[in-house]
Amino acid sequence: MRTFDPHALECLAAIVEEGGFERAAVRLSITQSAVSQRLRSLEAQAGTVLIVRSRPLRATTAGRLLLRHAMQMRLLRADLDHDMHELAPGTSSAREEERMSIAVNADSIATWALPALTDLVVDGLPLEIIADDQDFTHVWLREGQVLGCVTALREPLRGCKVVPLGVMRYVAVANPAYAQLHAPDGLTAHNCRAMAFIAFNRKDELQARFVRQACKLKRVGLNQRFVPSSEGQVQAVLAGWGASVVPELKVRHLLENQQLVNLAPATALQVELYWHCWNLDSGVLDALTRALTEAARHNLPA
Repeated sequence: MRTFDPHALECLAAIVEEGGFERAAVRLSITQSAVSQRLRSLEAQAGTVLIVRSRPLRATTAGRLLLRHAMQMRLLRADLDHDMHELAPGTSSAREEERMSIAVNADSIATWALPALTDLVVDGLPLEIIADDQDFTHVWLREGQVLGCVTALREPLRGCKVVPLGVMRYVAVANPAYAQLHAPDGLTAHNCRAMAFIAFNRKDELQARFVRQACKLKRVGLNQRFVPSSEGQVQAVLAGWGASVVPELKVRHLLENQQLVNLAPATALQVELYWHCWNLDSGVLDALTRALTEAARHNLPA
């Protein structure tokens, strides 16, 4: 079995995570020439190209395999650091370049996930959270760039385990003035196409899925505006930009004090969430799993 240089593996990971050679060099505190040299050495040992020099840079199939190996080596070091810290508090040696990356959907970040992870971060876990749509976070795990992900995907990925978290409920909201002007009788099949909907980005299918369900339509074309932030979507709705389908957890207090109006009180889009992570014996992964599942149990209905 071949043994790969751990410094070269970390260099590969830095190039992919930072999106380029120059930023990888800054992160690793080496020259850009040294980054290129380490990658060439690793490619020579692997016998194939590991990085496609495109914009943006991307790992090849072989590159993704070695990237996953680099992440596993990083996890082993994090587990050792975690165990040593328990035996002798104050001995943590976690470094920024040894970051533990997970992918979490933006709506969970904006509602329940960050408080769940606070204790781990305060205790020294060098955590990086990558935000994406719940239908796409699993891609980061599949490509070996993260240890785990919160996703709407039910089926476990190869080499991974999956834990159900609960259901994220989504409601359609608008500020009272916008609702009175565009949907005085609530969201209907007749007014939904004329309204503006604030979506997270072009991958966000929640707006259309909700409207199809609430209005009993097979297909719908919406007038959408894009705000790539869960908090920003709510702020845009409050400012009168349009309506939006957002987590009930995020706007419950705004509905209660009548700053927002529920446009379809009889409808709630329910998105099941799952935690996927590598199926490895790891104290760090176990701690992440416990923290997320416990917080989900208190915030998300089963």
